[in-house]
Amino acid sequence: MSIQLHVDIPDGLIDLARTIRAQGLAPGVARLTATLTHADGSLWRSTATFAVADNGELDLTSAVPLAGDWQESEPMAPVWSLRQTARPRDPALSDGIQPHHIRLQIADAAGASASTEIIQRYLAPGVIRREVRENGLSGTLFLPRTAGPHPVVIVLNGSGGGTPEQQAALLAAQGYIGFALAYFKAPGRPDYISATPLEYFKQALDWVIDELQPKAGFIAVAGHSRGGELALLLGATFPERVAAVIGYVPSAVINGTLRAGRPEEPRDATAWTWRGESLPNLWQGNPLADWHAFDHPPQPGAPIRQAPAFLTAERHPQSLAAARIPVERIAGPLLLISGTDDGFWPSTAYCERIAADLQAKSHGWPVEHVRNEGAGHAIGFPFVPTTEIARVHPVAGVVIDGGGTPLANARARCHSWRRVLAFLSAARAAHEGKL
Repeated sequence: MSIQLHVDIPDGLIDLARTIRAQGLAPGVARLTATLTHADGSLWRSTATFAVADNGELDLTSAVPLAGDWQESEPMAPVWSLRQTARPRDPALSDGIQPHHIRLQIADAAGASASTEIIQRYLAPGVIRREVRENGLSGTLFLPRTAGPHPVVIVLNGSGGGTPEQQAALLAAQGYIGFALAYFKAPGRPDYISATPLEYFKQALDWVIDELQPKAGFIAVAGHSRGGELALLLGATFPERVAAVIGYVPSAVINGTLRAGRPEEPRDATAWTWRGESLPNLWQGNPLADWHAFDHPPQPGAPIRQAPAFLTAERHPQSLAAARIPVERIAGPLLLISGTDDGFWPSTAYCERIAADLQAKSHGWPVEHVRNEGAGHAIGFPFVPTTEIARVHPVAGVVIDGGGTPLANARARCHSWRRVLAFLSAARAAHEGKL
């Protein structure tokens, strides 16, 4: 019997889990290898060896490697454990929505081999992508294939800027209009986060209401990192427009520009303004702010793990109170997602504080905190490589240790994405039920 390598979903959306099985293998040690040539030109590879019994079968759902890039029985481990072996030639395509083509190959103890391919897509069949360059806005819409009206989810990037098309596209597959809204480092927008007016987001919300006419008026805002801080701030500032808030590894306080501001600015410069006034941030005028961890790696040559710097700034009660986001003003449910080993900032402590504040103030809507043990800052949708724990910041150009491990971050992505979809479904049903 010749070797057969099976994937149950060879071609489908990227957030779908696959099972990988092989039959007809010679008893002994077999090697499974996965390779990805990304659209940006980067190359990725993972490999592991397995003991094959006399029945000649291998199932990654239950098989534990003898050695390799993962050590657990994880059916999608060949994907999340992919390690970059060649840098991107065109980094502008790194966060694009081009499909991932992952080649799987298995070789058995007798030297026989078989191969197959996994295609991971961001665009579901029939989803329409439409760029938005009107009314002063910069972003991309992803429209479901079915007739509307549809609920809307606005997706916001963090301190790297840009347009978060990938998650917006995946939300369209779930029946939402995904609106990837850019606010800096994108066409028609400034290069830096400095003094970004909240009026821009009010304009976006009004445009969504007028042009997209969301089903039952449901608009959720979801943001990652600085985008999570922003999502909470928008929910608190525009409660009559925002029906639900999702904060991926968010801050509980307003921060300065930090690493995303203009080069000539101090890092405690204003990030957000409203009605022509700067919103107070934690760092500005804070006598206890200590930037040492923000600037210095724990050991020479190591990536920067900046989270401890945020803890020092929070020791000044007056600065903390002035910068606190008034989350109790949010008129809808909240989903908070954190990683307990977040190296960027203490997202778990932030989320716990937000949830406690809302409970103390008798907030009238559900609040869920998805606490991902051992995970770091890079939590999003699942089944992508999670091996780049330390990454170059897109604006500052320094290498930051985001925290976590490839396994913990992969599991956090999978669990959190399920909670996001369940949260949106429940929030949408509750919103429609109140009308």
